[in-house]
Amino acid sequence: MMGAPAIINLDEKFGEFSDHWNPRIVGAYNGNELRLAKLQGDFAWHSHAETDELFLVVKGAIGIEFRDGVRRLGQGEMIVVPRGIEHRPFAEEEAHVLLIDREGEPNTGVNPSHLTRAKLETL
Repeated sequence: MMGAPAIINLDEKFGEFSDHWNPRIVGAYNGNELRLAKLQGDFAWHSHAETDELFLVVKGAIGIEFRDGVRRLGQGEMIVVPRGIEHRPFAEEEAHVLLIDREGEPNTGVNPSHLTRAKLETL
């Protein structure tokens, strides 16, 4: 029998790294990874063919550009991007975001770019 699960302190985890667009895995459940990322500037256009993607803004604000417009999210807001929908996240100033992606899903989905991370670090 396992003991009680550990508490994950998001502020502490965000304090362990400073680079942008490089998600870190902080937990997993039911085949999904809980990833933390600091965003600033523009990401690449991409989509995830087989899985939805959740963005929850923990600190700051982000925008996500879609082919038919932009959605802007502030602290405490989240959005689920359905599988197959092209999107391009961006942040004018540094933002802290919790992402939920399927285990092993590339951060750029089916669109490899210079921002693709081959293997994500676990904190």
